[in-house]
Amino acid sequence: MSPYFARQEARQAAFNYIQALLSPVERKNGWQIAEQVGNENPYRVQHLLGRAQWDAEKLAQEIRQYAVAGLSEPNDIFALDETGFLKQGSQSVGVQVQYYGTTGHLENCQVGVFLSYITGKGHTLIDRRLYLPKSWVEDSDKRCKAGVPKTTTFATKAQLAQQMLQSAWDAGFRSAWVVADEVYGNDTRFGRWLEQTGQQPYVLTVNKKHSVVIGWQPYRAEAVCQSLSPEQWQRLSCGQGSKGEREYEWARVAVNCGDSGDFQRWLVFRRSLEQLGQAQHISYYQVFAPKETTLATIAKVTGKRWCIEECFKLAKSQLGLADYEVRSWVGWHRHMTLVLAAQTFLTVLRAQVEPITEGSDCASPLLATIGSLAVFKALRGRSSS
Repeated sequence: MSPYFARQEARQAAFNYIQALLSPVERKNGWQIAEQVGNENPYRVQHLLGRAQWDAEKLAQEIRQYAVAGLSEPNDIFALDETGFLKQGSQSVGVQVQYYGTTGHLENCQVGVFLSYITGKGHTLIDRRLYLPKSWVEDSDKRCKAGVPKTTTFATKAQLAQQMLQSAWDAGFRSAWVVADEVYGNDTRFGRWLEQTGQQPYVLTVNKKHSVVIGWQPYRAEAVCQSLSPEQWQRLSCGQGSKGEREYEWARVAVNCGDSGDFQRWLVFRRSLEQLGQAQHISYYQVFAPKETTLATIAKVTGKRWCIEECFKLAKSQLGLADYEVRSWVGWHRHMTLVLAAQTFLTVLRAQVEPITEGSDCASPLLATIGSLAVFKALRGRSSS
């Protein structure tokens, strides 16, 4: 990380910051981080996140490279998702009343779009973008106070996801799959971009009204699902869960995708074994992949999307992802970058010293007091009692 900091003081402050993020401090805000690293006040922390000379964008690229080098496997996945950060007031960059996924309601919050890297060795967040609502893009006074670059224009969440993927591709990193939820799947331009620009296999969640063309006729996803015969459904696992194999019934139908060569587009359906006759318990996906791809493979890839949720959970509960107190554009991106560095370090370290046992579907490191017997036993699958 050192080359990305102009001065020794900034390098040391960043090192201390990451150590504090990895520590058992309950809240990783300015005062508690300062206290953890032995500072009398949070001024050095504030300077690091605001005025110090260092390049968060290039550091984020280094983090991505470190993650891929340490975790790479042939069937790797880039997963995309957004998460919200509750805020008071109206001055924090990008804050407004908007959808907050944790509660499912409208809240006063900021929203960040993140890219994670997922393999059998582990999963970690590797890139980030702050979603800037139109109300902020069009308010020059707010932009100026928060330090939003003049070149920043409005971008949807799917466009921010596209930016992160393009950055990874430009650096030579391509994953076997891209997975994302309805926010991205319902944006038809995003799927077309993946197909046409990168010929990138993907699994995107869509809603029941999603429109496809089969032959010469347009259909809604829900109508296609209702036309399926019992023989078209297969019982398949999408991976290990806390209670064993996560089994569902799956089906797929090929849909038009133009001249895609050796690739095919499908509508894929998943329904719960406990509610086979209930339409509200059916999930819908649009999939683009090589024609020889099996439904069992698609089910496994679909089941991996939850790993980015686990990344968010770990980063928020133990690494301070949501504990920041900065209001500026620069401060937000710098804090997020250092959290990504901490999480990626932990994930790669675990892959090196404690490989995931075969059949396990959990590859996210656990944190507790350093050196504790609980951690020693947990890493080896033993009870702490």
